[in-house]
Formats: sequence, structure tokens, C-alpha cells
Amino acid sequence: MMVYMMNAFDIKSTKIDVLSISLHTSDLFDLEDVLVKLGKKFQESGVVPFVLDVQEFDYPESLDLAALVSLFSKYGMQILGLRHSNEQWAAVAAKYHLLFCPSHSENTKGQGQVEVQKTANNQNQRARKTVLITTSVRTGQQVYAEDGDLIVTGAVSQGAELIADGNIHIYAPMRGRALAGAKGDTSARIFIHSMQAELVSVAGIYRNFEQDLPDHLHKQPVQILLQDSRLVISAIGSE
Repeated sequence: MMVYMMNAFDIKSTKIDVLSISLHTSDLFDLEDVLVKLGKKFQESGVVPFVLDVQEFDYPESLDLAALVSLFSKYGMQILGLRHSNEQWAAVAAKYHLLFCPSHSENTKGQGQVEVQKTANNQNQRARKTVLITTSVRTGQQVYAEDGDLIVTGAVSQGAELIADGNIHIYAPMRGRALAGAKGDTSARIFIHSMQAELVSVAGIYRNFEQDLPDHLHKQPVQILLQDSRLVISAIGSE
């Protein structure tokens, strides 16, 4: 852990679990109806931090962001940042003193944990930084390793999502979704200790699993890679 020492205070690196709100409407009355139905769920928990996912809206002018932030805050939901794939939203986030979280995944909807590990933005840099998650990844959570590999040593629940621009390694039962090579790296691979995933993807080519795989793959160690633009799943250690 990197620690910066100053005379008046210390600055330390830390990790905060942040939920994501995927916004489907700009109608403040409809939103408040839903918030009222939630009751005191978040108010009784104190201030809960959120990222507001506005991916469904093309233009910042289509939202009254100040009113939205105020409305969610009224019900104990503190908006810390905006998420969108279009960089034009960065200026809007800055205007309201919010963080801007670029959306790199084709599937950014749904509540969940947002964990981002940034590295130098250099396309010629071959070395990858590794993100290590030692806890379980629960349903609805999302972990993203930007410009790096992702290693998870805890179980991944159904409905959880792992995303990495590089490789993904899961040393535990994997029941969620794994998307490697998120920025188009066709050489990326996924390694799973116990294969029970609901979806896997490499460089945007994906496969859903509505039924269990054959016995030599189901709940077995596997690797997943691209060959001739097709996903190949093979047992690790097989002849």
C-alpha cells in the first residue's frame, strides 16, 4: 500500500465498494415513486455511495443532473460519479463535482460493485498490471481490471461479473460471467478452477451456458481462448 506523508494529514490508498444505479428514465416523479417504495432501506444505512450509470441517455441535456443528485441524496443514496461510454459526459460530471467513470464493457447495466484498477494509458506498453481480488464476488457485483489481468481467489456467484482487458484467472468455483480481452485483445484467456460459468467472453466473442457442460469440463479446471475467431473450452491438464 502506498502512503503519502504530510505534516497536517496522511493520504492512503483504499478501496470502497460502490453500487451502480442504471438510470432508465429522466422523469423525476417516476423515480421518486420508486424511491418511496424502497422506503428507508438506504436512509437507515446512513449515506450509501453510488455511481449513476447514464448509458441509456445520448446527450447530457436530456437529464436534470442537479435534480437527480438531490433526489437520490434525499433518500440516502449519495451520487459520487457518472458512468458513460461517451467522454462528453466527463465535463458534465466535473461541473457537478462528480467523478467520471468511463464505460468500457458492452454490459454495464445492473446494480453492482465497481472496482477499477488503472494503469498507464500507453498502447505500446506490453507489461500488464495485475488486479488481485481475495474475497468472494457476490451476485450483482462487477470487478473490472483496466489495462491488466484479473486474479480472483474467492468464489464468484451467479449474476456477478468479472471484466479484464487482459487475462482472467479464477481459483475458486465460477458461477458468474467472465469477459477477458475487453478492449479487443484476441490473445487473452480465461482460466477457471471450477467451471460453472453462466457466460464467458474473449474479445467480444461470447458463449452462454444454459445447460451444464460435459462431465470432463463441468466443475473442472478449464481454459478458454479464441481459435480462428471461435471460443474453445478445454480441460486443463488434458492430453
